[in-house]
Amino acid sequence: MASQPRIRLGTRGSPLALAQANEVKARLLAAHDDLGADDVEIRIFRTTGDRIRDRSLKELGGKGLFTKEIEDALLAGEVDLAVHSMKDVPTVLPDGLAMTALLPREDPRDAFLSPVCDGLTALPEGAVVGTSSLRRAAQVRHRRPDVQIVEFRGNVDTRLRKLSEGVAQATLLACAGLNRLDLAGEVTAPVPVEVMLPAVAQGAIGLESRADDAATFERLRPLNHIDTADCIAAERALLAALDGSCRTPIAALATLDGDALWLRAEILRPDGSEALATERRGARADAAVLGDDAGDELRRRAGPGFFDDG
Repeated sequence: MASQPRIRLGTRGSPLALAQANEVKARLLAAHDDLGADDVEIRIFRTTGDRIRDRSLKELGGKGLFTKEIEDALLAGEVDLAVHSMKDVPTVLPDGLAMTALLPREDPRDAFLSPVCDGLTALPEGAVVGTSSLRRAAQVRHRRPDVQIVEFRGNVDTRLRKLSEGVAQATLLACAGLNRLDLAGEVTAPVPVEVMLPAVAQGAIGLESRADDAATFERLRPLNHIDTADCIAAERALLAALDGSCRTPIAALATLDGDALWLRAEILRPDGSEALATERRGARADAAVLGDDAGDELRRRAGPGFFDDG
């Protein structure tokens, strides 16, 4: 009779989500000599965001679209930890759950992909850009008001296929995801963060567990990357102060130089007509305070209705 797995990982079923889950499994096995491959099981869940492909993320409501079903399974004891792309995780977790560890962050930049030019400024006038990200759409519109935006949903392979079929002349994806899928060769050029700040927590993988599960917490402790955790704390505090979600064009990136943290942030109107930016520098120990303060400033400057359409 086969033995039961000692750690059950919950994940989405896309190629990228599975690559991330397998990275977590490999790190667990490397960190714990008493674990064998059969002791760590990957269980796949289909989330609301995966099931509904004919509507935009904004229409679906934004928060928890790619996490709720996995978190429900975690609370029900069906899995021991959930593997998330941190940019998909709402700022407030369900009662009883905790973000236990963050893996080392991959390249947080956006990637520009196009068969016709090498960057956003080089796009022909009136070019079509495909993206499902409200943030990317607003940033593109702000920098290139002449560009047309079309909805690009689906996994990475689906979006690359749409690009090759000519549905759009360019698209933007996360460098991190392409790197994890060994598709870095598809990137025309990474977009400098000075041109487009990434999504909050882009490139970071978060591991969520039950708050009272001390055994899983101990298993995950060696996997937690402190530098990534501090940067993500600043970015997510900013997002929380702005009450941000997939329905709000918010961009941020925190970086470290020793114990000094630098947070850059930007919010945009959905139509790209206005962008507001700020930054904070301070001690990494104050990461969440810096993010909260930056978010408060941007919220005050924006005023009511900033994120409304039209």
